[in-house]
Amino acid sequence: MPTPSIAAISAAEAKSLFADLDAAPALVLAVSGGPDSVALMVLAARWRQSLDVARRKAPKLIAVTVDHGLRAESKAEAAGVARLARKLKIAHRTLRWTGAKPKTGLPQAAREARYRLLADAARKAGASHILTAHTLDDQAETVMIRMMRGSGVTGLAAMQKISVIPGRHEVANPESMIFLARPLLDIPKARLIATLRADKIPFADDPTNRDPRFTRARLRGLMPQFAREGLDARRLALLARRLRRADEAVEAAVDSAAAELSLDRNPGRVTFDAARYARLPDEIALRLLGRAVSATGDEGPVELGKLEALAAALDIAHNTGNGLRRSLAGALVTLIKARKGQIGKINVERAPPRRKPANVGTGSLTKRRPGRARLVKRR
Repeated sequence: MPTPSIAAISAAEAKSLFADLDAAPALVLAVSGGPDSVALMVLAARWRQSLDVARRKAPKLIAVTVDHGLRAESKAEAAGVARLARKLKIAHRTLRWTGAKPKTGLPQAAREARYRLLADAARKAGASHILTAHTLDDQAETVMIRMMRGSGVTGLAAMQKISVIPGRHEVANPESMIFLARPLLDIPKARLIATLRADKIPFADDPTNRDPRFTRARLRGLMPQFAREGLDARRLALLARRLRRADEAVEAAVDSAAAELSLDRNPGRVTFDAARYARLPDEIALRLLGRAVSATGDEGPVELGKLEALAAALDIAHNTGNGLRRSLAGALVTLIKARKGQIGKINVERAPPRRKPANVGTGSLTKRRPGRARLVKRR
């Protein structure tokens, strides 16, 4: 039986992929030179052209290539992106990751450097969004990787189409926030390649994507075997969407619990009614505690396993009538036993500095809206 042909993405489909972004003043396109990101740039150019034809104001497009300096070919690949950008009438910049590179954890460090440079470029360009070329295949791989790492519901919900730029938290003025947009998240990689081949547009091949030293590359090699058993990219992405729906429902329940149990919201401190906290469903209690620790602590994201251990210790102390005093992620959590005429309380506040003072969190338990930075690591 002949293999069915893979359809290229039409101009009309490209228009629908970017439809939610037409009010943005400017957009930064993250373009490495590989097939996914080159297709992103080509499709964005077609979308902008459709706006021009309709005589509608189109966002300014700025393609940005981050040269990590890890491969000899990267400079030539960036130059290739610049040439194509000129043909498409898109501005282009190449940014370089300079300085010493870590010997371990290189993929994560490179990713953090990439987003930092992209965010800086977006601010300079007055762009509200950074567009990346994450595909349906990337989403499936992310779900699998997080399953292997024991992530919870939030982690398994994987990537969102719109989120806050990683490592950046909400600020007082929401209009100054920079968002990460993934318009191709429902598109298989094969269709992007078919789109480029249909128009004979060249793209680079990064051998790092097949390097067995990296987890994602090894997993990518196993995906065809999973697909033969029925666990293909679409099913994994469907799982992520369903878990996202469940995650949003749980977050709404945590919002309600925060409003009902909070006894005061002084800057840098959160206080709960201990007895009512103990009656909450485990997941609601865990997330409520995680929000309080993240809001008052100063040591970054809360690791899920450590948060679970703290929640378990609180349960034991409450059930045995004991007090508790523990620190986590720069926050100090204290269980104060109920006394005659007084209710028991859980106080969460910034822990005394170990070496030098650090900034205090806001103490806010307000729900992080779609696109919010996640407060709990590996959920």
